[in-house]
Amino acid sequence: MSPQLSSTTRQHSVSGPDSASGPNSVSGPAATDSTRPAVSIGLVLAICLVAANLRTSLTGVGTLLPAIEQGSGLTASWGGLLSTLPLLTFAATSPLVARASHRFGSARLLVAALGALAVGTVVRSLPSVSCLFAGTVILSAAIAFGNVLLPAMIRRSVPAHRIQGISALYVTVMGVTAAVSSGISAPLSHSLPGSWHTALAWGIAFTVAALLVWLPRMRGDGARASTGATRSPAPWRSGLAWQVSMFMGLQSLAFYTAVAWLPSILIHHGTSSTAAGWMLFYYQLISLATSGLLPLLTRGRHDQRWTAAGASVIVAGGFTVLVSAPALSVVACTLLGLGGGACLVLALTFQSERAGSSGEAAALAGMAQSIGYLVAAAGPLLLGILHDSTGSWTLPLIVLAVLGIAMAAAGYGAGQDRHVRLPRPR
Repeated sequence: MSPQLSSTTRQHSVSGPDSASGPNSVSGPAATDSTRPAVSIGLVLAICLVAANLRTSLTGVGTLLPAIEQGSGLTASWGGLLSTLPLLTFAATSPLVARASHRFGSARLLVAALGALAVGTVVRSLPSVSCLFAGTVILSAAIAFGNVLLPAMIRRSVPAHRIQGISALYVTVMGVTAAVSSGISAPLSHSLPGSWHTALAWGIAFTVAALLVWLPRMRGDGARASTGATRSPAPWRSGLAWQVSMFMGLQSLAFYTAVAWLPSILIHHGTSSTAAGWMLFYYQLISLATSGLLPLLTRGRHDQRWTAAGASVIVAGGFTVLVSAPALSVVACTLLGLGGGACLVLALTFQSERAGSSGEAAALAGMAQSIGYLVAAAGPLLLGILHDSTGSWTLPLIVLAVLGIAMAAAGYGAGQDRHVRLPRPR
């Protein structure tokens, strides 16, 4: 989304005025602001430090993947599995977060997740293929907890009129650090002792800093755990909910596949590993800029069918340029960034706008993220298998272009200005 974050600001896994809302009611800003403290610089710093950990350890892997395969003897299929593991772990772990935060408290759970992230990062960098995969699972599970906990804590701790600004800030920090990780991982592997092993672990600096800031915030957190909150059941029988979920999954598939394999594709066509890493950085920079601009361009527009479909077609165009004119990689990455950044914002927005209340939004977001991560997980693995089978990137890129058109269809449906019909909560 992992990706796949801001929609969870509507989840009520922590206490607050919204957590008691019924399926047909939503607490207003006036009711919530009086119970929330003013936003302090310390809180903003703490939020940003967590955000810096949510993609940094994942996006550098794509740049290092050719070196990892060469140094460890992994095939492209195993490399695809390595890139897919975080998504499978997200899908398996995300549903567990709400219940755990109710029991232990959000800040305590977040500190535990940061500790697990540090452990997983170290384990992954050890000179062992088993440790490479085991560490990836550990750190991915930790990131899944952070993905859900941080937006929920923002909803609880930040006045309603500041939530959008703080959320935009943490998404920006997450995107910038992810892009930087893509750009510097290959140069670090060439200059640091330990090669790619050491380059995989550089992001632990953010993890340690976040731990130091969040440890004092654990005090008294257990009393804030949500109790007795009403939950809406997942809308498994809703066609609109499935369209939202598939749009979420296909845009995530495009992003994580590009992060995993774009450097390898460019290197295959003669680009150096360092230049390929900076091209991945450029792609994410364009995506980040588009994500920031789209809300301004679509402000007040509730029907977003053509916006979602158009952005998806642009993504398909980027993959088409890669397969038909690989020398125009800058054009391809520009298209992928423009379309992908817009699709990310829309996918997150649909998970809240297509629900009628905060409880229903949490149910829809839970379904969309579970299905979405499972769909996205197929991307890196599928591309690795297709590349191994054909010895070329042509067929894999054609498949991605076709999936971009499928994403346009799902986005057109998900962009309708109407609400998902959920069954009554039990």
